[in-house]
Amino acid sequence: MGLLKSTAIVSSMTMLSRVLGLARDMVFTRIFGAGAGTDAFLIAFKIPNFLRRLFAEGAFSQAFVPVLTEYKTKRSHDEVADLASRTAGTLGGILFLVSTISVIAAPLLVMVFAPGFIGNETKFDLTTQMLRITFPYLLFISLTALMAGILNSYGKFAIPAFTPVFLNIILILAAIYLAPHLSDPITALAWGVFFAGIVQLGFQLPYVAKLGLLRLPRWGFRHEGVRRIMKLMIPGIIGSSMMQINLLLDTLIASFLVTGSVTWLYLSDRMMELPLGVFGIALATVILPGLSEQHAKADPKAFSHMIDWALRWVLVIGTPAAVALAVLAAPILSTLFLHGKFQAHDVLMAQMSLIAYSFGILGFILVKVLAPGYFARQDTKTPVRIAMIAMAVNMVCNIAFVVPMVMLDMEGPHTGLALATTVSAFVNAGLLLRGLRKSGVYSPDAGWLKFGAKVILANVVMLVVLWFISGETSLWLAIGTWERIARLSGVVVAGAGVYFGTMWLFGVRLTDLMHRPST
Repeated sequence: MGLLKSTAIVSSMTMLSRVLGLARDMVFTRIFGAGAGTDAFLIAFKIPNFLRRLFAEGAFSQAFVPVLTEYKTKRSHDEVADLASRTAGTLGGILFLVSTISVIAAPLLVMVFAPGFIGNETKFDLTTQMLRITFPYLLFISLTALMAGILNSYGKFAIPAFTPVFLNIILILAAIYLAPHLSDPITALAWGVFFAGIVQLGFQLPYVAKLGLLRLPRWGFRHEGVRRIMKLMIPGIIGSSMMQINLLLDTLIASFLVTGSVTWLYLSDRMMELPLGVFGIALATVILPGLSEQHAKADPKAFSHMIDWALRWVLVIGTPAAVALAVLAAPILSTLFLHGKFQAHDVLMAQMSLIAYSFGILGFILVKVLAPGYFARQDTKTPVRIAMIAMAVNMVCNIAFVVPMVMLDMEGPHTGLALATTVSAFVNAGLLLRGLRKSGVYSPDAGWLKFGAKVILANVVMLVVLWFISGETSLWLAIGTWERIARLSGVVVAGAGVYFGTMWLFGVRLTDLMHRPST
């Protein structure tokens, strides 16, 4: 029950952040539309944000939390504090150097990550200018992730989960109040990113201090714990951040497509990340310290049981989220973004990629939940091998899906990028699951076949209901904003009611799942 409570806390805080994130994107699309300036900012933000996923939510956290948990379980408080101090000094020193070099070499980074912008001087220069402003965000947010790892390891999940709220608030304020006063209004968003990184780090420091673990950062390259973290982290950069690498490849290819493709993919990704962030990342955040503790205590039965519990929740929440996003793609996008400079054509283009992404939600969440099964045991080599296979699949599918669409002059070739990412996510998840089963780390508990059948049938019932009550896309494009909001609210409530009601009729009780980890 403690794991579920912690997951609920993280999910609720993350939901708040995601809702504000949607508000942020609504402000962006209303003020800036889906033009060259928005594409330029999204690239300038995506590059440091991609590295942030590696250093923050990805390889660093996956390596840092198990080692910190082991120190917390087996060593003194002073040794834990020294590990935190040495890790902060080492990570901060390395990232300060990386940030300095990257600011200088910003034009080169734009060439590498958005080669399609070469030849468009205005777009290229604007992206370079904003990248120089946004890149230091990597340093601030990675140190924020370190503090979050400490707090999560001590069961303080709410503060790290709430922290992203500041990014969304600051970006909204920058777009509304700062942008009108700048010669290039879109650069206000870049400055918003920069200051948000500082605010997020500053917010968490007092809470780490209350734990008695806030000390001056010290260089610790030779520290035993730091070296173990780095050893685990280097291969984990690829393994734990497969989805982000795939999304970055999508952005690279999208830079060659028509203007607006980067923005359409971004908005689709944001919609897909709502259930992924609210539930998938929240669940993974909570179970990693728990799995690390079970591994440190040498309790393989409890380790397997915790993974099984998490997978059942993935099925219960992930499948209806995927179905709902696919069926309601146009209603959701038109309700949120069909304002100001964002036009009906943009909704239709974003709808295509959102449907493709929605098919992969289950795969994306599974990767988030299954990867901790390796990292908690300090095994980063296996996920790396799996990630390389998934990456190769993504690259092949990108070519196989996009090139024919471009050559045949088909509408929406960016959809092929989203579909390729979806395929690679399932390959990644499938191989991770097979590895855990083959090594004997995870053995499914009894009742999966009956449980899975009931969940699938409930999703089929919900799909039919949503299909009939949602209406045609043309209707959603024609009606006003408030009518869209009212209709979408009704459809969502009806869909959720039908799904959980059907589950109840089939005998699935969520209260039974709530108690699984403690049985």
